[in-house]
Amino acid sequence: MTETTSKYADFEGLRAQAVALRREGLSRRQIRDRLHVDNNDLLNRLLQGEPAPEWTKRPRAKDDVRAKARELRLQGMTYDQIQVELGCSKSSISLWVRDLPKPEHSRTREESSAIGRRGWEATLQRRDAERRAQKQKASDEVGTMTDRELFLLGVGLYWAEGSKSKPYRTQERVTFVNSDPGMIKVFLAWLRLVGVDDEHLRFHVLIHETADVAGAERFWAELTGAESAAFGKTSLKKHSPKTNRKNVGDNYRGCLAVRVLKGAELYRRIEGSWYGIVLGADTANRRNVRFDRD
Repeated sequence: MTETTSKYADFEGLRAQAVALRREGLSRRQIRDRLHVDNNDLLNRLLQGEPAPEWTKRPRAKDDVRAKARELRLQGMTYDQIQVELGCSKSSISLWVRDLPKPEHSRTREESSAIGRRGWEATLQRRDAERRAQKQKASDEVGTMTDRELFLLGVGLYWAEGSKSKPYRTQERVTFVNSDPGMIKVFLAWLRLVGVDDEHLRFHVLIHETADVAGAERFWAELTGAESAAFGKTSLKKHSPKTNRKNVGDNYRGCLAVRVLKGAELYRRIEGSWYGIVLGADTANRRNVRFDRD
């Protein structure tokens, strides 16, 4: 104890050495090792008021953006203008420059509106890029599907979008109708998985009469790869001037109905498989609830 106390007895002399080393550019660790100071509180007192050398400061990712924001603010730019220039949020800009003087307002209302729109457009573009990245990541995580996964998925898709037999009308037919090309692709892949041959498939386009009917027929024919003989007559929905339709434009191609000939046996398999999925999900749900409570 006496030895430790005597080592730090000359505080002012020790501080002078520590300050000198600090001004030479040494880090805290280097000073500690050089002076054999093992007490962190004492080291803090020895270096009190002495700034750390620049090389020891860890740069942050937004330091450059912050410095640029302050520079633009000093040039007289508003938050909106800085946001357009740097593509960062107004909340960050406010934290970085709120201690600086506000610029004089010399813009017209139209100029302010234009700046605001540009800032919002930049925000929308950034959000759109984030959405695309998230969707791509989710898509990549799916990877290659097993036959079992495709089978269960196809049953679920059919039970959501396909025709079903009713208690008051027994009608065991397999007919799947959808406007989403991706849904049609998955369903066709599922049909091939369960052994349905192409000659047992019939297709039927349903579309508004004011749309590009011929273009839609070509689109669905190319998507399915089916012969023209497999397509029935296109069903046209009459146009109602009172209806404000949203499904318009070049991307509107109506719906495609996919029907399986002599599909009663397949329908029963679908219905039974769906009941099995429900029971399996219920069992999994009870198991997960039990684990959560544990």
